Amino acid sequence: MRQGLAGATRAAGVRAEPGRSATSLVVALRGALLRWTVLVVAVGVWQFAAHARGSVYFPPPGRIARHAYDLWFSGPVRHAFLTAEARATILPSLGRMAAGFLIAAVAGIALGVLLGRSRRAYALCNPVLQFARAVPPPALVPVFVVVFAFGTPMQLASIVFSAVWPVLINTAEGARATDPLRIEVAAVLRLTAAERLRLLFLPSALPRIFAGLRLSLSLSLILMVFSELLPGTANGIGFTLTDAQSRSDLLTVWAALVLLGALGHLLNSGLLMVEKRLVGRGRGDTA
Repeated sequence: MRQGLAGATRAAGVRAEPGRSATSLVVALRGALLRWTVLVVAVGVWQFAAHARGSVYFPPPGRIARHAYDLWFSGPVRHAFLTAEARATILPSLGRMAAGFLIAAVAGIALGVLLGRSRRAYALCNPVLQFARAVPPPALVPVFVVVFAFGTPMQLASIVFSAVWPVLINTAEGARATDPLRIEVAAVLRLTAAERLRLLFLPSALPRIFAGLRLSLSLSLILMVFSELLPGTANGIGFTLTDAQSRSDLLTVWAALVLLGALGHLLNSGLLMVEKRLVGRGRGDTA
């Protein structure tokens, strides 16, 4: 059955030519070199402008990097060079963000596939989804505080509520876009519901799922920081920001901001690598 479904859709694929891999590698290297060049130029301009201005509120990036290294990344090898301050600051934040993102991803994909498979269910639930997505998560903080009180449950709730909608809506749209011809072939082959989910709906929705996951990842990082700015938080990057601001420790404030930018870039790059591998493999299987 599965071979029949793959054979019916194989004609739509295009096999890669042998010379394309080398060309793609050259293009990728040129793009990476250009991006790093732009980054180096931007940092150089920042360094020059900071030295020229000489303001305590606008430290140069070299000084910020040295402070971040001494504060967080000068620990022993057995702790992956993380200091005690880093383990008390970065790891709790990453744990909250990862937990909220994973819950939002699993719930969003599961509910999105269910809604996307039924046009009637999607039409009925779409107004509610659009309304819930439009509500700013910070506006719900009083509700979350009443329901969960201050602490980790409230922080996770705020992250999940914000991050689930991009995944859910994109997954539903991707499942709805499944090729009707493939659905008819699956019906002829009498595939089970689980086989249709694995061979039809999920591969069809995979590009839209990753589009939602990228948005969800960014929102998870933002809401993680926001939730740690609230009372009742004793650790995390957001707590470090507010604590450093209260002590007028501007170097730590800048170091935390740079750390958040670096974490966002690394996490997004990792997700893009996973997307390229899975989506590329999915397309290659149908080629």
